[in-house]
Amino acid sequence: MSQQKTYWHLMKQRRMPSEYEIVSSKLLCYTGEGFTGKRFELDVPLKDWYRRYQEESPLVCGSWEKFRDPRETGYTKYTALQREKEIFVDGILDEIETTGYDAQLRPAWLHILASVFAPLRYPGHGFQMIASYIGQMAPSGRITIAASFQAADEMRRIQRIAYRIRQLQQIYHGFAADGKSLWQTDSMWQPLREVVEKLLIAYDWAESFVGLNVVLKPLVDELFMKYFSELALREGDYLLGQIFYSLNEDCQWHRQWSESLVRMAIEDNVLNRDTIQRWINQWHPLAACAVRAFALHFEDKLNRTEAPPFQNMGEALDSYYRDYLRSMDLQISG
Repeated sequence: MSQQKTYWHLMKQRRMPSEYEIVSSKLLCYTGEGFTGKRFELDVPLKDWYRRYQEESPLVCGSWEKFRDPRETGYTKYTALQREKEIFVDGILDEIETTGYDAQLRPAWLHILASVFAPLRYPGHGFQMIASYIGQMAPSGRITIAASFQAADEMRRIQRIAYRIRQLQQIYHGFAADGKSLWQTDSMWQPLREVVEKLLIAYDWAESFVGLNVVLKPLVDELFMKYFSELALREGDYLLGQIFYSLNEDCQWHRQWSESLVRMAIEDNVLNRDTIQRWINQWHPLAACAVRAFALHFEDKLNRTEAPPFQNMGEALDSYYRDYLRSMDLQISG
């Protein structure tokens, strides 16, 4: 038998494959596109779950192996990128502690941080769990890798918010002690809580992906990472704005790889566009309701500052999201 190269399955490209291609292709043993070419070897209950929510998903593709993360993110690249970002954020957090920065924050802004910033940990955990599920159920190793790193990014965001809350608690005793109850009962948070909890039980892998990455997350990320960051700057909390700038770099990549996956699926099978559009029509009203409550609150706060009046945030979010969908030949219904 002639000796095979480790990348024998990529030889038909007639070129040396990249490191990303080698380490990310044909990884999964239960999709029919892995090294064995088979699905589950044993008839176990888990097999039925994958059959129903992965194999029989209405989103179909001749080969999901055609998907490529535009950043070509592998473990080595991911840790190198995140190391630089964490050094940046660590420096900001150290500056906060050594300069007495928090003692200068205004009481009105502290109230906003307690009611809006601190509870953000809870939907963040939801986003992390949904991304993990997408990675678990994805029909390609490359999708699994991207979704898994996205879940890690969500945990990074949660941890940085939690660390920032603890810094404030060192000076302001009892700060954000009611964060969990706000998430569970406050009227401003309930639309977002509803859509997150419904996405947690959207078991079809592709619907879960569309509901989170194509609908809810782009809107929530834009709202908090951009507009809440701008509110922080207008309130004099410029270091929180810088932290959010770093976290938003992760969110931008999440949108990029999601857009690449959607485009690939539609190019492979034109019927996939109707399937994705149907899910957008289903999830967008819930997501729009979730961000609308915050948009009105943020816009009111922004216009109370001494800076120039802020544009209508609801219209700005709607325009941003329509442009995002248009880049994938999709749209908001109505």
